[in-house]
Amino acid sequence: MLPSTSDSAAPAQKIENLVERLRAGDSRALARAISLVENDSSGVAEVLSACFPYTGNSLRIGLTGAPGSGKSTLVDQLAKHYRAQQHPVGIVAVDPTSPFTGGAILGDRIRMQSHHADPGLYIRSMATRGFLGGLASTTADVASVVEASGKTRLLIETVGVGQDEVDIVRLADVTVVVLVPGLGDDVQSIKAGILEIADIFVVNKSDREGADRVEREIRTMQSLGGHGEGWVPPVVRTIASTGEGTGTLVETIDRCAEWLRQHGELEKRRADAWRERLLEMIRRRLTHELVHHRMGSSELQTYARAVAEGGQDPYVLVERLVRGLLDLHSDGPSIPSCN
Repeated sequence: MLPSTSDSAAPAQKIENLVERLRAGDSRALARAISLVENDSSGVAEVLSACFPYTGNSLRIGLTGAPGSGKSTLVDQLAKHYRAQQHPVGIVAVDPTSPFTGGAILGDRIRMQSHHADPGLYIRSMATRGFLGGLASTTADVASVVEASGKTRLLIETVGVGQDEVDIVRLADVTVVVLVPGLGDDVQSIKAGILEIADIFVVNKSDREGADRVEREIRTMQSLGGHGEGWVPPVVRTIASTGEGTGTLVETIDRCAEWLRQHGELEKRRADAWRERLLEMIRRRLTHELVHHRMGSSELQTYARAVAEGGQDPYVLVERLVRGLLDLHSDGPSIPSCN
């Protein structure tokens, strides 16, 4: 039985009201929309679609680095600076996943308590839920919802997983890599991809012994890599616990963003990021369609057992399943043109 027009209109009206409320500054509506996204609830695609026209106007600043480098304190100080400049600020902080509740181990209830009464700042902690790369699987969608609420500065703090924490570059406009002296081999901390993704290096806790050495090693690695006439990531020293140097960091972030705009790099970065997001969205949609609508879990288990026993070639099987899903030999609608 098909749903009546009124039945289908009711959820659409609820989504419209939800987006209107979060656009008006209702933090509860914003929290509700984010929860729908995180839990992949019914109607989440409609919520994201309704939010999309209000995205693209925020400067997204990603902060990454090893655990213990002071990223959270630095984010707190950056938020204070941007609020003093009258920027509405959103913070998306990705934290480790609790093995007991599945939620974030460090929640926003204990993070940045000095901002709790500020309506111009919204903080959301997210659990990785087993997703690698420093972000959660829905971080990009959550960031879009927060941005749609009118935030002009969006601070995205990664979980701090180490050298392979490079996914942030696909989400942030400006990526800040936070380093700290005294964590052993400082050269090791800026290898394996971290050097390439940094737009700005921050040597935090720079009152500690070894700060000069960290900065020298960054400069040395930059000279070996070569940047040509492009943006050369500057090194900013901070002491986040006191706020020292964070004003300079804000100025450097703004200078970097302006350089990216003037040279067309900001638009290119966002297009590249959307390319990756579209591919990921297609993968998720196809997987959901295949597993939940075309093939049940019992059938999937049967296939898995056949592959494990050597009775089924997995590469031939996947090709057949995908072809069947897409129905390549049908005369169905073609991919829509952007023209």
